[in-house]
Amino acid sequence: MTEAWVGDEDTRVSRAALEERAARGAAAFRALGIAEDEPVAVIMRNDLVQLEVMRAAARAGVVIVALNWHGAAEEVAAICDDSGARSVIIHRDLIAALQPALAGRQVIGVTPGPALCAAYDISAQAAQQGADVPEWSALATAAAPMSARSATRPLMRYTSGSTGRPKGVRRASPGPRRDFEPVLRRLGDEFMGLRAGSRFFTAAPIYHSAPSTLSSAALATEGVSVHLAPKFEPEAFLSRIAQDRITHIYMVPTMMSRLLKLPEAVKARYDLSSVEFVVSTGSPWPHDLKVAMIDWWGPVFWESYGATEIGFMTLVSSEEALARPGTAGRMQMDGTVMVLDADGNPLPSGEVGEIHARMDVFGSFEYSNDPAARAAAEKHGHISVGDLGWLDAEGYLFITDRKKDMIISGGANIFPAEIEAVLMRAPYIRDAAVFGAPDAEFGERIVAAIEPMPGWTPDKDEVLAFLDGKLARFKYPRVVDFHTALPREDSGKIFKPRLRAPYWDGAGRKI
Repeated sequence: MTEAWVGDEDTRVSRAALEERAARGAAAFRALGIAEDEPVAVIMRNDLVQLEVMRAAARAGVVIVALNWHGAAEEVAAICDDSGARSVIIHRDLIAALQPALAGRQVIGVTPGPALCAAYDISAQAAQQGADVPEWSALATAAAPMSARSATRPLMRYTSGSTGRPKGVRRASPGPRRDFEPVLRRLGDEFMGLRAGSRFFTAAPIYHSAPSTLSSAALATEGVSVHLAPKFEPEAFLSRIAQDRITHIYMVPTMMSRLLKLPEAVKARYDLSSVEFVVSTGSPWPHDLKVAMIDWWGPVFWESYGATEIGFMTLVSSEEALARPGTAGRMQMDGTVMVLDADGNPLPSGEVGEIHARMDVFGSFEYSNDPAARAAAEKHGHISVGDLGWLDAEGYLFITDRKKDMIISGGANIFPAEIEAVLMRAPYIRDAAVFGAPDAEFGERIVAAIEPMPGWTPDKDEVLAFLDGKLARFKYPRVVDFHTALPREDSGKIFKPRLRAPYWDGAGRKI
């Protein structure tokens, strides 16, 4: 069997070499005065060094606080302050823009490699920012490997802010210093089906919860190779799968939509027969899109419903998805789920309510500096993150929409995800987001924000004509806005508050 490796587009090392670097990095954390359970902010794009930092933190018992590198200085400062992170590991080209947030903190730089510079158009000058900032690789190289291993601590995540101010989710496992490494191995085994010889690949940013947790699970599983792409490029993605005979992949529906829109000749160019398991989570996966991917790649797709606060909850296979269109699957790893009405009463199967779930395998959690929000999220020992859905008689969960996103127009409950799924089937629409805006007559009216495919002349009438026969008329958008690009995260989540704001500001009503 070929020796397991870990790599990015510039560098590939053996798993043994990565662990040796991680042992040195763990010692470097101690030399920097960073103790067990101390939070350290990481502001990086996907590369091999970020995986090295994550493994070093795992050995040292350090809590990684992963930040979105797109964040503004004020946002970064707020998260560092809230989490208590006094040290920051950051790609050097990001230092200047975030300097106000870095002031007064211990900063460790990472020089971006050639592939990262090419992917994000980083100049040689920008890549060398912060001459007075120590380099992570130099610090790790100079340190003697740490022989002792501390208990692995779960990464601290901040919710995306799609429903308001980002909240810090700090895992508070029961018992004294529970080691999270066995949890990661169980996730790799029971959830992903990883084994020695598997090869995991993602182009999703690992500052997000799902791709980072699955990458961590792959790194915790002996004999698994891991490859990170700096960003998602459709044809390059297919090429990497074929070249490395990738077996396991994390991707999101927006990536699949872009893959399906490649020319047929390009799609036929690559051998994808090595793929065994592709999982998606984090954003709704329209059924038609799922069917199209299964037709192309075969029944290798799985969907999971999860949340930063709770963990990966459900899993549904391709076969189950085809038999029960729209389901997110059944609870996994001994988890339980309840659907409750507005008063907190359990609802029978088939009725839509707020989803509450419990996953003891991942442990409990707390919202950083916000115990009231944590208490409000829990009912009957189960946690809600504001999603609506229903259960069928066999325990399959169906996600309807976010409670906050639901549109109430003329007394009817309208779920944007349903409309978005139909719009995304149009060959001339690259991205779409649907939300409610204030309306004097109906309470709310439906707005569709659309990002056109290149070469198409935006036409509202053509969009509405496409919906004919696919949606009831009362679900048609009354307003269609065209945008050069929608504010969508690389994880697939869209920042709807930014799209709603122009409609709601000054309306005298809260969103």
